[in-house]
Amino acid sequence: MNKRALLLIGSPKPASSTSEAVGDYLLDKLRQYDIEGEKIKLIQILKQEDGINELISAINNCDILILSSPLYLDSAPAIVTKAMELISNDRIAREHIKRPIMLAICNSGFPEAHQNHTALSIYRHFANASSFEWAGGLALGGGGSIDSRPINSLGGMVRNVVKSLDLTASAIADGKHIPEEAIKLMAKPFVPHWLYFIFGQFGWRIQAKKYGAQKNLNDRPYEVN
Repeated sequence: MNKRALLLIGSPKPASSTSEAVGDYLLDKLRQYDIEGEKIKLIQILKQEDGINELISAINNCDILILSSPLYLDSAPAIVTKAMELISNDRIAREHIKRPIMLAICNSGFPEAHQNHTALSIYRHFANASSFEWAGGLALGGGGSIDSRPINSLGGMVRNVVKSLDLTASAIADGKHIPEEAIKLMAKPFVPHWLYFIFGQFGWRIQAKKYGAQKNLNDRPYEVN
């Protein structure tokens, strides 16, 4: 019987997201190793009437659990925290459960990948407390450069991301943990930090102009004198 991989998307966005783009690439890569893949968006399934039971059932029937999520205030989005609580409570209450391997991919808009380390530590503690085998985490900085687009469409800009996910898929398919090389490759910046900040400022001003707020960028409405 083929192994089953379950991809949980932790982004609160109802449409596509960088978390989904990165997770999709890894899931497709695992399928090349004859591993069956399923994807669940937490923001959607937890709003459904029987969504919690569907989520728990999918997790208890998988062999590989992948969580791909953005960074929110050095931590997990609320929807991910809620899902972890539900999953952990269910697994702790069961006497006999499978022990899938779990890995996490955390991306942020900050150019420094290390900004994701606290969130990855949270996911590691969740895995250990919920009887998953922790296989490691990947930290991606500058996620805004991907901008929800499919990884295969981005060319050389994401070459290190592709190499990292390819190495990860190969290791996970073989029952191993994420290689150190994959972790280092994922952490490499897309562009120099100074250039990323310039692009960020440019994008910020475009958004401000769209809403007629370009003259208000330096406002401090909540400043206390």
